[in-house]
Amino acid sequence: MPGGSSLSAESVRRIRLRRQQLRAPHAGGPADVVRNLLAVQSQEFPYARWTLAQRSSAGSSPVVTASDVEQAVADGTILRTHILRPTWHFVHRDDLGWLMGLSADRLHQGNKGMYRQTGIDEDAAARSGQILAAAVADGAHKTREELARVLGGAGFPSKGLGFIYHLMHAEISRVLVSGSPVRSAGGALKQTYALFEERVPGFLTSPLAGEDREQALGQLALRYFSSRGPATVKDCAVWSRLTMEDVKRGVQVAQDISPGSLGALLLDGLEYYLAAEEVDTLASGDHPWTTADPALPRIDLIQCYDEYVMGYSQSRHFLGGTAPYFPEDNGPMHVVLLDGRLAGWWRHGFSGGVCELDVRMNRPATAQEQAALQTEVDRYGRFLGMDVTLV
Repeated sequence: MPGGSSLSAESVRRIRLRRQQLRAPHAGGPADVVRNLLAVQSQEFPYARWTLAQRSSAGSSPVVTASDVEQAVADGTILRTHILRPTWHFVHRDDLGWLMGLSADRLHQGNKGMYRQTGIDEDAAARSGQILAAAVADGAHKTREELARVLGGAGFPSKGLGFIYHLMHAEISRVLVSGSPVRSAGGALKQTYALFEERVPGFLTSPLAGEDREQALGQLALRYFSSRGPATVKDCAVWSRLTMEDVKRGVQVAQDISPGSLGALLLDGLEYYLAAEEVDTLASGDHPWTTADPALPRIDLIQCYDEYVMGYSQSRHFLGGTAPYFPEDNGPMHVVLLDGRLAGWWRHGFSGGVCELDVRMNRPATAQEQAALQTEVDRYGRFLGMDVTLV
């Protein structure tokens, strides 16, 4: 096992960028990104589309666009729902069944206080779930506003926390999941809900137990540390909302699922897990991420809930700053990375058919850094399919 002095903070960042596919080798498309990362935080949907696109065959032609990501969500290849933590995530449809089986009980347990506050007991949840299921059955995907009218007409809350938690309960209970987004009359993209069983093949309605749960723990640990390592057990536990004991057991099972897939190293007195091939390369002394990169400086505009940020807790300090940032003039603002370190903030706005990027660097950019920023701005324009200007 390599000692702590073998791996610098810069090397940690470079390995993470590569394993998360913000650096080559990139994913073939949005669905492959989600398969690699397992779950991708996505409450800011317009920016979450970019999270998937910027990891997909970057620099290749054709460019992965916002419409490509929207289509993957529309056809159900990528689903968006509350999972792991009480917020939205993108998950591949092939993974959502077992991942929800692993996650649902802890989510319901975490929501118990809000369920009591909003009057959602077992009977009320069962009745609203049946009403919601009937409303979206046979492909009749509905927007939140449409479901509000459905629930309101049946005597349930149609707004406020009561409405929100009835919907969330139905998602966690595998009644609802994301449907095909629709455009409003004004052109805005609106999310819809669909019937879980129509979008997720072969899912189990009961919580995972026994050997099934063991295998799910192993799969989660394998996918998390392979895509986000170097990371600690606590990083994974906070990200997944599993216990530390569950994550440790998952690491053990992962070695049975895929022998030799994960390795470990010590850094600053903590044990980090990562893909074994990275440890082997490091031990051999042939690790390109410690050498000078002629492509640097490199600017990445990532969303503040990107997995490069939210995938870590105990070791988030490698980011070099705190995110997200909520300025007084509306928020949140998203993260500018300079060679993998937080270097500023950004967000987009639209006016007259042009996207305006508000970018605020922590210090004045050099000429090389400004050129790198412009390269990333141009890439964002290709993703949106429209002109982008720097404010």
